[in-house]
Amino acid sequence: MAMTNRANMKFDGIILSTLDDIVPQDHLVKILEKTIDWKFVYPLVKPLYSHVGRHSIDPVVLFKMIFINYTFGINSMRKTCKEIQVNMAYRWFLGISIDEEVPNYSTWSKNYQRRYKDSQVFDQIFNHIIKQGIDNGFIDTMTVFGDGTHRKANANSRKATNKEVEMIAKTYEKELLDEIKELLKNLYDLNISILHNQHEIINDS
Repeated sequence: MAMTNRANMKFDGIILSTLDDIVPQDHLVKILEKTIDWKFVYPLVKPLYSHVGRHSIDPVVLFKMIFINYTFGINSMRKTCKEIQVNMAYRWFLGISIDEEVPNYSTWSKNYQRRYKDSQVFDQIFNHIIKQGIDNGFIDTMTVFGDGTHRKANANSRKATNKEVEMIAKTYEKELLDEIKELLKNLYDLNISILHNQHEIINDS
């Protein structure tokens, strides 16, 4: 059998298809979409948004991005934002078409900080999503509780206890905040460096 050589393959092929056609029906994102109810988010967040001004990220998209990060084990919202840019399944899940811009990490983190940081609304929404994820088998509590000690008392039920949900949510939110703090520190260090360089240029002139 002759060897196939794709060294000269083309990368500019046009795909005449929809995201719904590209993403298989049995892909996890389509199962998640059918299983988890996301509409409950809108009435909870309504008081946090203004009726005027620029449109921000759809709150359901914001929380779905968090869920992608958590469920698919990306472990970084910065990486998640970049992955969504090139992943058709993630775009389908978020309702973002191929030619639409994906919220970058800076935009995502600003939306989170301005509206949800330290708010009970975030806890309500995230806890509800986490509970649905555990109850439907999308989230493995072993990743948080290690040897499964926490699950032994509840071994005969797939239903998540409130304590489990709360612990997972707190653990994950801490990771989100740590990543945001790192970004802010890097921006601060960058600004200090720019100011220092500008000061040296002025002194040399």
